[in-house]
Parts: sequence; structure tokens; C-alpha cells
Amino acid sequence: MGETVKVIQLTGNSSESWEDAAQNALEDADETLENITGIEVESQTAEVDSGTIEEYRTTLDVAFVLNR
Repeated sequence: MGETVKVIQLTGNSSESWEDAAQNALEDADETLENITGIEVESQTAEVDSGTIEEYRTTLDVAFVLNR
């Protein structure tokens, strides 16, 4: 019998970088999901104030295998 994989979308935030925002989202997902098999970066955006990036945002698709 094959595995079923579910994909959810999460957005992580960071004041440091897009990579850090992605890592924050993955760490939060890892606290509640089991069997994470991969991620795909969907988008990277930022909140800007007076010409300076204040907050980086990375949106991820997180794939994980469903338990049977």
C-alpha cells in the first residue's frame, strides 16, 4: 500500500532574513506535524518602513506523510 502525502501552506516571519523566516515556519510545523518530507518555497515578501525591510516573510508548502 502506498503512502499518502498532505501539503499545507505556512508563512514564517523574521526580522533577520527570508531563510530565517522559512526556518521559523518549518520549526513551528515540526512541533505539531510528524513525518515532514520536504518543503517548497512559494514566495518571499517583506514589510518595509522608510525604505528599510522591517520583517521578512517566506511562504512554504510543507509536505508530510499521513499516519495510517
